[in-house]
Amino acid sequence: MIFRRKAKNEDPETTETDAAVEETAEPRAEGPFDSSEVDSSVLEAEDRIDLGALVITGMPGMELRLQVDEQTGQVQAILLVLEDSALELRAFAAPKKTGIWTEVRREIAAEASRMGGTATETEGTFGTELVLVVPVEDPDGQIFSQTSRVVGVDGPRWLLRATVLGRAAVEPDAAAPMEETLRNVIVVRGAEPMAVRESLPLQLPPGAQPAPDEEA
Repeated sequence: MIFRRKAKNEDPETTETDAAVEETAEPRAEGPFDSSEVDSSVLEAEDRIDLGALVITGMPGMELRLQVDEQTGQVQAILLVLEDSALELRAFAAPKKTGIWTEVRREIAAEASRMGGTATETEGTFGTELVLVVPVEDPDGQIFSQTSRVVGVDGPRWLLRATVLGRAAVEPDAAAPMEETLRNVIVVRGAEPMAVRESLPLQLPPGAQPAPDEEA
């Protein structure tokens, strides 16, 4: 799916999402937002795409790819691609009163070290994030270093994890569209009980079917 500017007479691409979560903290000045922090008209706007737990707004020229499990058909992650940069989005359940990004961040850093890479904490637009440099093998068997930024945002009973890949991970100018897209994300946690760190359910947009190259 490629994002483009919509004409006024086109049908909306989003549908009404789940009810707002109770006992939400003070509304944030900037996103990503919890669904309880925005009006229903915002969720239903024509430029929004409802993917279940995440409602996103892409930029013109940005391509939406969904990583889908072949066996279960469940969407595992969202990938937004713009030129030679990408933004991967995943959302997880978290405790009601405490965030889990600090703990998760340490685990990601430890895993990068086990892979023979490095993980450096830095203060970014969304708070403390990680810059990872890890060895990756290409299809030809050549090993190269891949740099990525991992951003975590703690919300009311959820953690949104965003990974910035490609040129946007190393060049601020290329990162700007990805950061703007992340600010516009709305998380729909839902009221049902979930285990801490359980993935929030994602879904294909209405009428969409996974293509072979979108499957994980």
